[in-house]
Amino acid sequence: MQEPTLAQLGAYLSSLLGKPVQCRSFRVLGHAAPDASGKTIGYGVPLLIEYESDRALHKATLHTMPPGRFGHEHMADRAAILLWSHDAFNTLPRHVRSLDVGGFDHTGYMISLGQVREFFLLTEYAEGREYAADLERLRDGGALTPLDLERADAICDYLLNIHRRSCDQPGLYVRRIRELIGHGECIMGLIDSYPLDHDVIPRERLERIEHLAVGWRWRLKPRTHRLRQVHGDFHPWNILFANGTEFRLLDRSRGAWGEPADDIACLTLNYVFEALQGRGRVEGPLAELFERFWSRYLDRSGDSELLEVVPPFIAFRGLVMASPAWYPDLSKRTREKLFSLIENVLSADRFDPARMNEYLETVARGS
Repeated sequence: MQEPTLAQLGAYLSSLLGKPVQCRSFRVLGHAAPDASGKTIGYGVPLLIEYESDRALHKATLHTMPPGRFGHEHMADRAAILLWSHDAFNTLPRHVRSLDVGGFDHTGYMISLGQVREFFLLTEYAEGREYAADLERLRDGGALTPLDLERADAICDYLLNIHRRSCDQPGLYVRRIRELIGHGECIMGLIDSYPLDHDVIPRERLERIEHLAVGWRWRLKPRTHRLRQVHGDFHPWNILFANGTEFRLLDRSRGAWGEPADDIACLTLNYVFEALQGRGRVEGPLAELFERFWSRYLDRSGDSELLEVVPPFIAFRGLVMASPAWYPDLSKRTREKLFSLIENVLSADRFDPARMNEYLETVARGS
């Protein structure tokens, strides 16, 4: 991004204040080290702006945030903090006021966001039918067709392709594993959404799962070499098939890079979920798809380490499926089996797809 010019700063302030403004100067506040080009202006360096309006001289401070650790890696992370600051600075007595929050385009032009109260996202429209419809048909007794096998293979091959792309940011992998455990949309957030007096899921059971999950964070944390391109919410309602094996995807979530096990667990646990509702165990056509997917992915990726890292991702997706908030009408039997799966995989050293029905049996307490 180019540095803003005096003219750009003046035009922005004129638009913000609704009257003519002439920007006189801007300079770095504090002691900023120059970069390789000798410049000291950049992300994270506050600027003191002096401008003239109504025949008076005024001052303002322009703040930006640099990318970095502690959850600041993505532009959206930094935007969230600055948007919050704009709102929060003006509600605390004696705090300096925020005049606006905005952004720069690639030329240094400044765009005001100060009046925004909610954001929106506009996307193209994709034709197609959710892959979930295929699984529901099989759950309800439909026959497994060659197209079902071809679609499972096409989805598997898609993940094999995107997971080949790696990223050398060890801290980002650590962050993604931390978020798996502690993010509001992941394990701890889901646990907090459960009632404390549920007949299948007492508080003690949720607490045990949370403790087991924290242990898995320390197992996965050193495996930063596994950071790959991911979808992040790869479930059958986010996969739209049009004709044959052609599909489009919806709602990529929680970051462009992560652990491939997340995508694999998200997709394959839906075969388990539908089989449980249809037959009470993983058997029949959905079991065949589950086994076929795992076998194909492991054979073609050569990623045997996947089985050592996938348990907490299975637990995360299991907590979604067993949730009374997301699935209030789920049978007590199915909910119990999902919680047995969660506890059993978190208590194991590695996951074995061939043992799925064993994992779904009652967990040995205290194991």
